[in-house]
Amino acid sequence: MASSAPSSPDSDPFTDRRLYPRVPVALPAFLQAEGERHFVRLLDVSAGGAKLNCAASLAVGTAVTLDCGVLGRAAEVRWQNGEVFGVRFDEELDARDVAALTGRSQALAARMG
Repeated sequence: MASSAPSSPDSDPFTDRRLYPRVPVALPAFLQAEGERHFVRLLDVSAGGAKLNCAASLAVGTAVTLDCGVLGRAAEVRWQNGEVFGVRFDEELDARDVAALTGRSQALAARMG
């Protein structure tokens, strides 16, 4: 007989275990890495990190600086899959920083749309 008790979130291998909620954005930015500056598109952001699209190939563990115009943040590459990769910020963003990036993304989309 099947148990009617809810399963533990830890028992689901596909449970999202992120510490911070991600907010989708679409913003141009720059990434400074290994003495080079790369154009990136910011795809999502959270207090702890961001997902980027960039043609550069960067090894996991590479120290980078993300420059979004009004926000610059040191980070580390945590994963890469083709031209999409994730970075973890050295210092967390506060809620105002995340809200400002989200607002800029929405304003840019409204101007372009």
